[in-house]
Amino acid sequence: MSESVETLLERARQFVHEVLIPREAELLHNDWPIIEPLLDELRAQARARGLWAPFLSREHGGAGLSLEQFARLSEVLGWSPFGHYVCNCQAPDVGNMELLHQFGTAEQQAQWFVPLSRGEIRSCFAMTEPDNAGSDPTRLSTRAVRDGNEYVITGHKWFTSSADGAAFTIVMAVTNPDAEPHARASQIVVPIPTPGFTLVRNISVMGESGGGWASHAEVRFDEVRVPVTNRLGDEGAGFTLAQERLGPGRIHHCMRWIGICERVFDLMCRRAVSREVSRGERLASKQAVQFWIADSRIEIHAARLMVLDAASRISRDGQRAAREEIAYIKVFVANVLQRVLDRALQAHGALGMTDDTPIAWWFRHERAARIYDGADEVHKSVIARRALAPYLKAANSSS
Repeated sequence: MSESVETLLERARQFVHEVLIPREAELLHNDWPIIEPLLDELRAQARARGLWAPFLSREHGGAGLSLEQFARLSEVLGWSPFGHYVCNCQAPDVGNMELLHQFGTAEQQAQWFVPLSRGEIRSCFAMTEPDNAGSDPTRLSTRAVRDGNEYVITGHKWFTSSADGAAFTIVMAVTNPDAEPHARASQIVVPIPTPGFTLVRNISVMGESGGGWASHAEVRFDEVRVPVTNRLGDEGAGFTLAQERLGPGRIHHCMRWIGICERVFDLMCRRAVSREVSRGERLASKQAVQFWIADSRIEIHAARLMVLDAASRISRDGQRAAREEIAYIKVFVANVLQRVLDRALQAHGALGMTDDTPIAWWFRHERAARIYDGADEVHKSVIARRALAPYLKAANSSS
């Protein structure tokens, strides 16, 4: 890491610890209409400190960080639930910016990428469908039928994160139903509101519906008409574009999860040395708690090294060459996150169940880490098949 990047990381740490964390109670305990103006103020501070859209080039207002460098920053920002948002590198906007920057036309970039990169608008990504298993993304029901110079889009999506208040969505829809499975879908930009687009509801996730950016919506497309020029890339290239978005996205998520782990590890250790369980005896003296702390420290360290290795492999050899490493980290880090959160909650006792710390908030929101971007079981099956392939080949050739 260059000295300038280390300086940026230290500046980010100071911002998170001195500015964001002291405001968390206020931000976590109020609804979106109340906290959005507060977040806008914090975004202005992040921009003034040179922390804005760090994954983008300097030409586009960012810090020009490489994938590995941004991974390190993502861990720092992950200490707060709002770290990525106030620096304009939050999902799903970060992925949409990367798509528009890499595959968008000049007109698409001017209309959507530029205001998104400036933080003037928000966006969402509509792919998951309630009637189809997400483990097989080729089974999409949403259709985009060509009618002259327009697409007519009809379909039903959910867990369209951050649709509430978004200016546009990128929807994955089948445009070539007779093509090979991975050449059937395209990605199309749909401005919100467009006639026929409906935000049905913000889905309640473990009792919390959320709002604005911090929400997951159910949406419908009822004969939504948009120009063919709103399509990203070639017709039928939707899955190719999705894969370009997915690899770096998993690096971003995994390092954010490690940041969460470090934050709750810090809370767990503070609790262990401060909580008296009997006269003169603290929680930290209990061997079970010591094992929680030791296991967490080891697992977090291992997770970080795995993710940085995967990021390096992507940068060096490309996403296809790194597909196994990407699958490894998705499974491993999501499970480390769940275990560390659970230990931290247990160490806090009744306090851990409350919203007086961010532990319960993360426990609710991040349980889905083992589901989205591919459930653990799917990734494990793929990893096992690839590991077994040479053995099966050898066994078949000798029989």
